[in-house]
Order: sequence, then C-alpha cells, then structure tokens
Amino acid sequence: MPSQVLRIDVGDVVRLRKPHPCGSREWEVLRTGADVRARCRGCGRLVMMARSEFERRIVTFVHRAAASPPAGDAAKPEAQ
Repeated sequence: MPSQVLRIDVGDVVRLRKPHPCGSREWEVLRTGADVRARCRGCGRLVMMARSEFERRIVTFVHRAAASPPAGDAAKPEAQ
C-alpha cells in the first residue's frame, strides 16, 4: 500500500519528537526532496536526513511557509 507524502516546504518550522542536545525541538526546513535539510532554531546546527525519517520524527508544524500559487496561474492574464 503506497503511503502519502507529507507536504513539507522550504521555510516551514517543525517540532520534532526528541530535543536536540542544545535543548531545542524546533527546526527550520532549508531544503526538501528525497532528503530534508534543516537548521536547529536553538543553536543553528544544520542536519540532513532522509525524508522518511524526518516525516516520522515530526510532531507538529510550528509555522508553515507562505503557500505560493502554482507557476501557471501567475502568468495568466485576466479576461476582459
């Protein structure tokens, strides 16, 4: 059975299950794809982990990045 992919965007801030050694549990997503690169909001440490592992560790989204419109919609002129 195929599993759904959780939507994670660059700029999202997530809270993970275990705290980082600095004590912070919040991470800012810097890059997405098969791997996710994130920065600790406490000490600034950068980590990269497999997307599947990152999705399992997420407890909640603290802040979602602003949703951008699909690329095709921005170029459409309005009908008069």
